[in-house]
Amino acid sequence: MIKRFLNDETGLELSEYAVAAALIALAAVAAFQLLGGNIATKINDLATKITG
Repeated sequence: MIKRFLNDETGLELSEYAVAAALIALAAVAAFQLLGGNIATKINDLATKITG
């Protein structure tokens, strides 16, 4: 019975997709935050050079 339970994968696909989607969304949010911070830094550096 335990072996049959461990080999049974029905219903597992949806939870796997949900976990994968959550990880992708988390990675995208982190990447956009990092990219946004880097862009803001570059713009401020450029503005300082132009006005300074």
